[in-house]
Amino acid sequence: MRITATAVSLNVPDVEASATWVRRHLGFTEQMAADGFCSLAHPDSGCHLIYLRTGLPTFKPAAAAGRADGLLVVFTVEDIDADYERLRGEGVKIVTPIETEPWGERYFQMADPNGVIYQLVQWVTPPDPQYAG
Repeated sequence: MRITATAVSLNVPDVEASATWVRRHLGFTEQMAADGFCSLAHPDSGCHLIYLRTGLPTFKPAAAAGRADGLLVVFTVEDIDADYERLRGEGVKIVTPIETEPWGERYFQMADPNGVIYQLVQWVTPPDPQYAG
């Protein structure tokens, strides 16, 4: 198998709210849109985010059409502290303040207007020596 692209598709009540949020705060650009649908891409990552309005009759399989509770959309970044300060300054809703796990995962989490949780991560030197390579 050769994977040529990656996309995450999320059901949300307000497609435009999430699409506007990722354009403004995370640098995504709209690729295409229609009623109840928006596809966005990030110029650096090759990742696509697709938002579908909850309840669209064309969503398949219908049994999976609910909200994706427990889902995290995670992006690895180069300067987590700068991004944290920038996003806080932009008024982004931070749901988990910045912290560093013992194995070296420095991260924080934020929520868009639909409650989708995005996590930014930077891998740093593990503060706990038991996790060092």
